[in-house]
Amino acid sequence: MKLVVLALFVAGAYGCGTPLYPPVVSRVVGGEDVRPHSWPWQISLQYNRAGEWRHTCGGTLISNQWVLTAAHCISTGREYRVAMGKHNLVETEEDAVYMGTADIIVHEKWNALFIRNDIALIKLEAAVDFSDSIMDACLPAADFILPHNEPCFVTGWGRISTGGPIADILQQALLPVVDHETCSKFDWWGSQVKETMVCAGGDGVVSGCNGDSGGPLNCQAADGSWEVHGIVSFGSGLSCNFPKKPTVFTRVSAYMDWISSKMVAY
Repeated sequence: MKLVVLALFVAGAYGCGTPLYPPVVSRVVGGEDVRPHSWPWQISLQYNRAGEWRHTCGGTLISNQWVLTAAHCISTGREYRVAMGKHNLVETEEDAVYMGTADIIVHEKWNALFIRNDIALIKLEAAVDFSDSIMDACLPAADFILPHNEPCFVTGWGRISTGGPIADILQQALLPVVDHETCSKFDWWGSQVKETMVCAGGDGVVSGCNGDSGGPLNCQAADGSWEVHGIVSFGSGLSCNFPKKPTVFTRVSAYMDWISSKMVAY
């Protein structure tokens, strides 16, 4: 069952989480270029630096006017815009739409020191028209817990290797879910990982490095649609994919009430 936040979700030709161009999913070490527009809810969050727009984080379009991202992606005083329908960040693409922000809502209990409640919502300055290259992801049921080893995919324009440059072309990588019992072991993430988080990857083989901060952990539901179950929060500072240090995501299903209340209030 997909959560419908009152009347804010747009019905019609484009159902959530069902791209016209389905992603080509495979187990590729280090990630791979995505099929163009196969993750049409992926956005590039960009900030204005001396008149030049620069990519800073990823995010997920969850309705025609709302974006889900990480709290740590937001800095006070910066001007942001959201780029939608992008595949290659350095090329001009006719399908791309750029839009300013009407509101940015960072979780009231965001704690940067201990990395808690790393979630934020961005309201676009206007509703975007869905198209073959721009549509929303589905949201999971409240409090849903992914099973251990569930095959999910991280997407983003993040670094393609430890210390390397960010990717020009949107990347995807398979990151199997690591359950909380395993991820919270002392030689994994220990007490740093809370039940409001979800871990994925960490086998030392499949890279999560290309999963940009704020971007989605995409998991396929039984009906074939894609749901955003996580928001890239933190990982190992030692390596892009250090063994027993999987990428840690804010667990979206733990914040469904918060997401719903903010979308209604704003």
